[in-house]
Amino acid sequence: MTLETLAKDIAKSAEAEASAMMKAAKKEAKAILAEANSKADNIRSEASARTEREATQIAREVVASARQANQKEILVARRKVLDETFQTASDELGSPKLSGRASLLKSLMTMADKIGGNDYTVRPVEIDRKALSELAGKRSVGEAIDGLGGFVLEAPDGSVSYDMRFDTLLDSSWSAQLAETNSILFD
Repeated sequence: MTLETLAKDIAKSAEAEASAMMKAAKKEAKAILAEANSKADNIRSEASARTEREATQIAREVVASARQANQKEILVARRKVLDETFQTASDELGSPKLSGRASLLKSLMTMADKIGGNDYTVRPVEIDRKALSELAGKRSVGEAIDGLGGFVLEAPDGSVSYDMRFDTLLDSSWSAQLAETNSILFD
């Protein structure tokens, strides 16, 4: 065996070994690449599912928030209408040109006759002083009070008073009829 043959055998052997190593490396690279692609697909799938869940949750929250905002706006608008309705009623009751004002005062004075005696004082709202002076009978007419109309019937010692002002009657009537008013205005 000559040196040349030995070199050829070594080269052949090295070439075969290198070829086998390359083949093994390529096989391992394919396996690593396949595993990496599989992991990447899993990560993409999980990320997509998570993103979809989050998007669905955000959509629900946005819809719920929009509904809540709409409900709040509706309630604010309803409150505004109720306040305006109450103000309109107050303005009408406070008007000296209120139709039926005299009969309302007469009716209130009839109630006062049943409640208190002649020694009670009638404290009128200024707008109704003249009419109440005529309706008071033997009762004295005292100092004026604030209000839309009507009067306060006061015991001689000041210990008891009955508020028959239009404001008070409107407030109690408004509270008692608020549900019905809501129904009339908004249903």
